[in-house]
Order: sequence, then C-alpha cells, then structure tokens
Amino acid sequence: MKLPSRLLLVLLACCLPVLAAVEKPRVFVLTDIENEPDDAMSMVRFLTYANQFDVEGLIATTSTHQKNRVAPQRIRQIVSAYGQVRDNLEKHEAGFPTGDFLLARVSEGLPVYGLTGVGEGKDSPGSALLIQAVDRDDPRPLWVPVWGGPSVLAQALWKVRTSRSSEALAKFVGKLRVYTISDQDDTGPWLRREFPGLCYITSPGFNAGGAYHHATWSGISGDYFHARSDGADFTLVTNEWLDQHIRRKGPLGAEYPRWDYLMEGDTPSFLGLVNNGLNAPEQPDWGGWGGRYELYTPRRQKWHLFAETRPIWTDADDEVMGTDGRWHDDNHATIWRWRAAYQNDFAARMDWTVKAYNEANHPPVPKLGHAARLTAKPGQRIDLSAEGTTDPDGDAVSFDWFYYHEAGTFPMSNARSGQPLEIKNSDQPKAWFTVPTSRVMPPGTGTMHIILAVTDHGTPRLTRYQRVLVDVVP
Repeated sequence: MKLPSRLLLVLLACCLPVLAAVEKPRVFVLTDIENEPDDAMSMVRFLTYANQFDVEGLIATTSTHQKNRVAPQRIRQIVSAYGQVRDNLEKHEAGFPTGDFLLARVSEGLPVYGLTGVGEGKDSPGSALLIQAVDRDDPRPLWVPVWGGPSVLAQALWKVRTSRSSEALAKFVGKLRVYTISDQDDTGPWLRREFPGLCYITSPGFNAGGAYHHATWSGISGDYFHARSDGADFTLVTNEWLDQHIRRKGPLGAEYPRWDYLMEGDTPSFLGLVNNGLNAPEQPDWGGWGGRYELYTPRRQKWHLFAETRPIWTDADDEVMGTDGRWHDDNHATIWRWRAAYQNDFAARMDWTVKAYNEANHPPVPKLGHAARLTAKPGQRIDLSAEGTTDPDGDAVSFDWFYYHEAGTFPMSNARSGQPLEIKNSDQPKAWFTVPTSRVMPPGTGTMHIILAVTDHGTPRLTRYQRVLVDVVP
C-alpha cells in the first residue's frame, strides 16, 4: 500500500529521532477500572511515577468487559491513598503532584458501550476534559494511554470533526499519541479508519477471538499460558512477590489488589513514558519498557473486528535470551526482556511511599563520556565510555553494554554464539567494538543501537540506561 507523502509525514511525525533533554510527557488516562483488578493495579504503579508525567486526566470509561457502568469513585479512592504518601514520595524525587491536584482531574465517560456513546448529544465530562487538554496552549503532544475502550477519545474526535475546519481537525489529531491495550470496544477500529493521521499504538483485536494471547502488552506479566512468555522470570509477577514488595507497603500498597488473570495488563501503555534513559516515546520502534512496535498495516487476523485500513504502530519481535537459557523471538519478549528492571523499580518506588531517603534505594545516573550519536564506517573501531556514572546512594554499580539490533536498521545476522555483535569489555565502564563487515547485507549501512545498562547494588537493584546511536556510512 503506497501512502500519500503528506499522510506518511503525519504518521511519522510521532516518531522523529529525539536525543535532546527529556520533557515530561503530558498524559490523559482512559481506564475501565473495576472491570477486573488489573486497572487498579496499574493505577497504583502509575501514581508512583506521577512526578514524571504532567497528568491532565484520569477518566473512568466502559469496555467490552464493563459495558454499562463507569467507576470514577475507584480512581478517587486510589488517588486519595496516594495523597497520604505523596509527601514521602517527594523526599525521594521532586515533582510529585498533590492528591488534590490529581483528584481535580478525575472524570468519567458515558456509561454506555463503544459507538453507542459517539455522536450528537453524546458528550461527557471526560470527552470535554480531553478536548480542553488537547486545546491547551502547549507544544508537547498529549499521550492517551487507553486501558479499556477508547469511546471517550472517539467522542472527542467526533465533536472536533463536526465543529471545526479540516485544518483545525488535523492540528488537533496531530497533538495526540494513543496507546491502547488491544481493542476493548468497537471505537478502536473506527478511530483508526476515520482518522488516518492519528498516531496509534496497539495490538489490534478482541479477546473473544484470542487477541490477548497474541498482544505485545501481555508480555508485561505473561506466563506459560497467557502470552506464552516461556523465557521470562515468572517469580517477579506472582501474587506472592507482589504481596511482599507492593501490597504490604503503606496506604497506596493496600490499594493494590490481587490479580485474577495477569498482573497489570494496562501498564505497558505508560511504562514506555518513564524517563529511564532507554524509553524513547516518540520512537515506538526503538523499544523500551512499554515494548517495541513498528509502523505497518497488519494483515487481517481472526481476532480483528475489521481489516486494518492503514499503517499503525503494531507488533514487532525481539530475539532475547530467556531465563531458561534459550533464545525466544516474539513480540512479548519486547516487554518481558526488561521485567527484572521494571519490577525492581516499582518495588523501590513503593519503598519511597513509606521509608526515609536513607532507608531506600535510588537509581544510578549513567553518564556517557562521548556523544549519544556517532558516525562510523564498516570495520572501524568504536570506543564506548560510561566514565562519570554515579549512584546517589554511593552503591557500587555494574555495567552492561549490549547491541539492540532489532531497534536499528544495520542489516546483519547473529553469529554462531547467538549474539549479533561482540562488544569487548561489555561489563566495564569502557568498552569497544568493531563495526562488522561480515554477515552483513548490502549496502552494509544503517543505524546501530548500543544500550548501556547501569545497575546499582542496592536493594532492590535498580537499572538506568543510555542509548548510543551509531550511524554506519559508506
């Protein structure tokens, strides 16, 4: 399918390379909270990162699992618990909004299902607040993590389309970044069809057809059955682990329920927005804690309600060595490969809700000794440096330099060892590698992504990253 150049530019606008200082993302959450425990679980984790976002809306919605009611009171209950621990969180990192600030941003959609809530006379407090947020005089895009059905978003876009010029609509749509957890009502396929310029990240499809088993997001906690995440460490997502590290920690931990099917299926929609040095929200194909996605038109699957009509950001595979000592190559691995890091990070932030600064662990601060983007030729040696890396608690740190080959465009295959690139001294602050000239497809150029992971030796062990881009030229 050949796209008009203007449309392609609109779609790519949400993924231009960004290596500058990280801004706080603006975030507007839609959640079918109370359909099952996982939304409440995700809300607890979300609030422990509230200082890293500008939260502009927390909206209770419906979904295929909860068609006729919304539960804003449950959001308020969790936010009120957050308000009790906010001052303690602020001792560990600055910028946490007050509980009252967040409570003022709780709202709701109509208690009806999907497209029955879209059209004339179907505005809701939630859709009005969303339009207000997008219209705000702020150059940053608005991220809309959708944990249930996106009918509130659909009504907002319907309203803007019917009341504004085509130019104003395009400007409005261009400010949105949507990450939905599969399709949980019929407005998802409608949005993708009706608004082709809308930046949309999803594994499309409905659970009735088996979509959740195949979706990227299920790698957040998938086991041998859910998502078939065979290579992942399941001990980090059990109710027992969560009892010890999350639920027993203060008022906010007490709001974290036990899971029925999976832990926090909605969390990937915002986990990739966390400022950890790895995540690159405007580049879904670069990969991060929220998974990795590529821009294409997915083929029709039996769990799709309709055939997709244009490119969206959707499932991509990573090849990862699992805890079972075997290589795994699928879309779920794009999330579970980071499981130890994001679970330990959550556990530490829950410590922050109840402990003094000197009783808790805080993430290391990796520092590159060179530019974050380099240029090289085939056969050239590249020297890497993380000298100057520090840890705020004075803990020892470990280094791991690795090649994230799926995120780049340099065309090479794996070596016999299974590793695509050998990095010398990969566990040291100074490392190096040679740009390969064998096992490389013509023209032998492209971009290589080298990731520096720095992990401290505190409890729990915390990891932060730096990404080095190497542009291989002739």
